[in-house]
Amino acid sequence: MNVRKAAANGNLVLAGMLLMLIGDFMFSLNDAMGKWLVASFSVGQILVIRSFGSFIVLAPMIARQGSDALFRLEQPPLQLLRVAMTTLDVGLFYAAVAYLPLADVMTFYMAGPIYVAAISHFFLDEKIGWRRWLAVFAGFLGVLIALRPSAAMFSWPSLFGLGGSLAFAMTLVLGRRLRQTSDATLVAWQTVGALAAGLTLSIGNWRAASALDFGAMLALGVVAGSAHLMITRSLKLAPASLLAPLQYSLLLWAIILGFVFFGDIPDAQIIIGSVVIVLAGLFIFHRKNLVDTIPKDAIARDGH
Repeated sequence: MNVRKAAANGNLVLAGMLLMLIGDFMFSLNDAMGKWLVASFSVGQILVIRSFGSFIVLAPMIARQGSDALFRLEQPPLQLLRVAMTTLDVGLFYAAVAYLPLADVMTFYMAGPIYVAAISHFFLDEKIGWRRWLAVFAGFLGVLIALRPSAAMFSWPSLFGLGGSLAFAMTLVLGRRLRQTSDATLVAWQTVGALAAGLTLSIGNWRAASALDFGAMLALGVVAGSAHLMITRSLKLAPASLLAPLQYSLLLWAIILGFVFFGDIPDAQIIIGSVVIVLAGLFIFHRKNLVDTIPKDAIARDGH
């Protein structure tokens, strides 16, 4: 009986890992599609049609939980701030990939967990010790390397990528604060925010789209929504400590898809910066997992 139970648990963990990998691939595919579309259409127009695509995925979830749940919100000010951050995240991401290779922009976003560690210390009272602070500073150094320390690091595309990654990190932190809110409600309101921002930005910037282009913009929302559901499910099937490193496959896919579809090859500084960021992020997660799973008297005296 125990053997069967262990086998069943092993199958669930494997399923969780596969869902995480597939979800990450779909997010990367969504990013590549977005880069292709922003070459011809405004960010606002893409956000509008993408939002309708997201609602195709969200509709069954909202129907299942009941539409009333959309209006029973915990901490409305934080909900509003999260909507603003997610909208900024998506908008700035598309603005960045319009000018930069996918791998460059994804390198900035891979620093998200590092920003989360620093922000959580002040806003979530999740104290971190000197080892993780060193890893945070190492991660920031990786971002600076990727930005190419020069006047070019202050170019608008680079600032879009950096600003979007910071907004993404704030979204993750606010998601922790609002964890009593269902995924469907959180994603529904962030989609409404993206729709409102898109309608505003598309004024005077709307152009006719072919059936293929319109379908691709709708697919952005469907693909992103499906990827979100897969990753959410994966976290319920397998331990976060096992899944977290798999999320860095996003960077690998960004390099592959960027080369296949756009001919982009990351330069040495992007590769070095991304390696520093990934190693710093993995160390931060390792230390946090150590603290959460091992008795305190078995951990170094700084506690983290």
